[in-house]
Formats: sequence, C-alpha cells, structure tokens
Amino acid sequence: MATIYTHASANIRKTWLLLSLLFVFLIGFFWVLSYVWQNPAILWFGAILAIVMNVASYWFSDKFVIALAGARPVDARQMPELYRIVENLAITAGLPMPKLYVIQDPSPNAFATGRNPKHAVVAVTTGLMERLDRTELEGVIAHELSHIGNRDMLISTVVVVVAGIISILSDFFLRMSFFGGMRNDREGRGGGILMLIAIAGAILAPFAALLIRLAISRRREYLADASGALLTRYPEGLALALAKIAGDPRPVRNAHSATAHLYFENPYKADAPTGRKKTPWLVSLFMTHPPVEDRIKALRSMNPVTGAE
Repeated sequence: MATIYTHASANIRKTWLLLSLLFVFLIGFFWVLSYVWQNPAILWFGAILAIVMNVASYWFSDKFVIALAGARPVDARQMPELYRIVENLAITAGLPMPKLYVIQDPSPNAFATGRNPKHAVVAVTTGLMERLDRTELEGVIAHELSHIGNRDMLISTVVVVVAGIISILSDFFLRMSFFGGMRNDREGRGGGILMLIAIAGAILAPFAALLIRLAISRRREYLADASGALLTRYPEGLALALAKIAGDPRPVRNAHSATAHLYFENPYKADAPTGRKKTPWLVSLFMTHPPVEDRIKALRSMNPVTGAE
C-alpha cells in the first residue's frame, strides 16, 4: 500500500522542524524575560526547559493524549471483533499491529497517536462500535491506520504539547506583566520597544499555535480519508461512517481543545452537517476538521481501485 506512505518522510521532517521551532521559541521567550529582568539564570532555566519539553514531546506526548481521553487498553479477548478488524487492516497496510484502547463514551469517534508505527495507538469510543456496521467501522480504522502510515499522528500529537506550552508561557508572561511581576531595569527607548514586542508576542503566540494546529489537521484528514478508502477499496463505507458520526449530536465527554484535532471527526460536533447548506468559509477556517460535506464529497468522487478522483 504505497499510497499510505506517500507523505511519511515529509511528516517526519515536519515533526523535527516543529520540535526545533519549539526549542527556538522557548529559548527566545526566556531570553526576553532574562533581558527584561536582567537575570541570566532565567535563560539557563529556559534552555533546560526547552530540552526537557522536546524530549517529553517526542517520547511521552501519546501517553498525555491517552490520559486526557480517559482511554483504557483492550486486547483480543476483550474486544475480539475490533481486534480482528484492526489486525487485518494493519496486515493489509503493511503496518505493525497498534495497541488498542477504548474510551467509554456514547459519542462515536476515534483517534490514532504514537511516535512511530511500532509504538502506535488506535483508540475508539464505545459509541463508535455501537453505531457503525462492520464496513463503516473498517473505514474509520483504515483512516486511523493511514495516519499511522503517513506518520502524521506524531506531528499532530506533538502539536498538542507545543500548543499547550505556548499557551501556558504566554499566560504566565501576561500575568506577570499586568500584575506587577515584571520590572524593566533598562533605561532608554530600546528596552521599552522590546517590552512592547514581548507583550505583543505573548498575546499572539496562542493564536499562532491554534492556526498551526488547525492547518495541520485539515490537510492530514483529507489524505487519511483517501488512503483509508484505498486500503479498504470501499470509499462509501468511510463516507457513511462520516455521515453517521457527524450527525450524532453528542460531544465526546473528555474532549479537550488541545486534542480535538486528533479525533476522526470534530468531538465538539460544531461542524455537524445541517443538510441545508454548505459550511461557511469563515466558520470552516477555524474548525479542527474539514467540513464533513467536503470530505464525503471527496470520498464519493474517488475511484475505489486507484484512489483517483
């Protein structure tokens, strides 16, 4: 299944680029603080934190996501049908069998995470198994396995940590600025300009993290839909699954803004199709997933054998 791996090397490069940018951001952020407070120890602390955060983002971000979702591991004895579906599709895709997790939640949804195919995780909600028939469930699992094959589940998982760090540091910086914790000991215009730049960066940083997360999510969902449909040779199964999942009004209980982009479909149900009109462009810009109607249209225009539209 060569198509599944089309963007794997590119996503690996993007992951390392993202981790490098995180390192540079943290160093730059703490350099500004050390300059403003005239304390070099702050920069040393930032350097150590940057190294720790990069290591944690790569090695432990999947565990962080699983904990946030409240997922529990299952095996072939507990979920034999689900296990067989995942195992068969993984063999077809040429991927190692991922670890299986189940989320006790009536809302149908799923996600994949992990740093590479050998350490991958596929998590599904109990609602997904209850609402979908076998072909639809296979479509969703194939979609998640495509994320694993394309190596984009790592970059999407790392984005969770990066966005969280940026938001936390920005909030910390603003609180210290506005509540008297910051004291600029430098005289002259240069220090004042740097102060304004620092505050502006702290305000804009969370929005930058949000846009990065959303842009990565939308691109990867279209690719995973196409690769998953090619894997099962039945695009309609995935299209029907999308319609059912998006049409279910119940949000995922443990959904979090930092992890929403990881799910198969928006866990907040904000973009559920109305059946009356297309999702407005401005609304779709800030959604964690492409509009459902666009994904279904793309799937139904595919050739089930070649994957071409």
